[in-house]
Amino acid sequence: MRFTSLIIELIRARPRLVIWLVLLFQAGLWLILPLLLYRSPPGDVATVLAFGREYQVGTDLGPPLAFWLADIAFRLAGNHIFGVYLLAQLCFIVTFLALYALGRAIVGSPHAVVAVLLTLTVTAFSSPGVEFGPLVLARPLWALVLLHSWLVIGRGRRSAWFALSIEAGLLLLTTPAAPALLLLVAGFALATARGRRALMSLDSLFALLVIAVLALPYLTWLIRADTLALPPLPAAASLGARAVHWGMLLGFLLVSMTGVVLLVVLNRFAREGEEAPIIFRPPVDPLGRQFVYFLALAPALGGSLIVALFGLERVAGDAGIALLVSGLAVMVAAGDLVPLRRQRLLRSVWAAVIVAPALAALATALLLPWAGTAEVPTSLPASVIGHFFSDSFERRTNRPLQAVAGDPQLAMLIAMDGARPHLFLDATPARTPWINQAKFSETGGVVVWRAADTAGTPPDDIARRFPGIVPEIPRAFERLVTGRQGLLRIGWAIVRPKAQ
Repeated sequence: MRFTSLIIELIRARPRLVIWLVLLFQAGLWLILPLLLYRSPPGDVATVLAFGREYQVGTDLGPPLAFWLADIAFRLAGNHIFGVYLLAQLCFIVTFLALYALGRAIVGSPHAVVAVLLTLTVTAFSSPGVEFGPLVLARPLWALVLLHSWLVIGRGRRSAWFALSIEAGLLLLTTPAAPALLLLVAGFALATARGRRALMSLDSLFALLVIAVLALPYLTWLIRADTLALPPLPAAASLGARAVHWGMLLGFLLVSMTGVVLLVVLNRFAREGEEAPIIFRPPVDPLGRQFVYFLALAPALGGSLIVALFGLERVAGDAGIALLVSGLAVMVAAGDLVPLRRQRLLRSVWAAVIVAPALAALATALLLPWAGTAEVPTSLPASVIGHFFSDSFERRTNRPLQAVAGDPQLAMLIAMDGARPHLFLDATPARTPWINQAKFSETGGVVVWRAADTAGTPPDDIARRFPGIVPEIPRAFERLVTGRQGLLRIGWAIVRPKAQ
């Protein structure tokens, strides 16, 4: 007797309901978990907020859009990190809704649902998705670019040109990898007859105009900053090391796809006498098949090759961009009739892969401090630290805290406080052009460092850059879980405003 689970029946009859259920579950999980476990933001979120607070057209961290949106979300949430976490999960939901719409246009709704379920197991879309920044914002924009590119190239919809131009322009304002990604789409269009026909229309010229208008401010900043240059090509002697680096990048992408590979392999083997339910689709447009294969392979292979060639650290656009179409490519290759074997096992494995990163984050926050002396960055009490130093400065000077310098990690956490002081990276002042040493001395501020003794003696480099500072008694703060680590002791000194 054939057994068909309720989930498979829903995939067949109510695919949109399944999509919304799984997306809301995943987004809710990674919205609640950081609020419970993280006392300071993960990754570079504090840096994003510190730079976004200044509304610069461009910085050494890249285009400005993600930084601006992070600051807006932070302010709308009452200067609470919840706004940034919510923004990250909205990006996640838009990414997969766009991916589902793309899959529905190419392989039909049921196969598109399975493609989304497979892609959700890619590790880039779990805990790293909490770390809002250019890489997270680029994912929904790239997914929307792919969707409307297919509607323009494959379906000939002229109405999609306007949306495509807006999304491409915003992508250029989000990540330095945008030009390469957009060239991939343009290259595919030029290589196909339908694509060339679409590019020959007047709509493409209007789209280029919109893209140019959106990207012009950042392009102007790049020209003025004299940063429009490629990294130098590697020497012949270093090509072997670069090839090894390329292999490591490809290995990282394969590891990120472990869940996809595991589910595909398990579905290949049926139990004896099992009658597996089948998900049907109409034949795929050959151009759609080429579109999916090209955009599943080119960002991963080409992006990792370019990054390895120039000696960079991560795949262009990150794994969330390179592997975005991986699940859809699997479904395109699977054929028109896809049997779903071992339904209970597939459900259990999929759920385990989805929940495993959450359990890993839980173990890292609660158990790692007991296993060693390594500090968990998200355990630092950001709000308590920021409030103490802002309040101390205001009580001493009768003015709100204007700037903070010293240890970059601690300074960025203080810069998130309600007063939102300016971040001054005194060791690399060119990175924070909105403030310099003279302005810091004029407005006053707080200098912080990790205290190595009970007297709070500042490190030599900080003492050289801020001569004459008088260290205060170090302040101790408790982490979320102390474990085998001691209290966090922060040395500090107040630089009074010149008027005082």
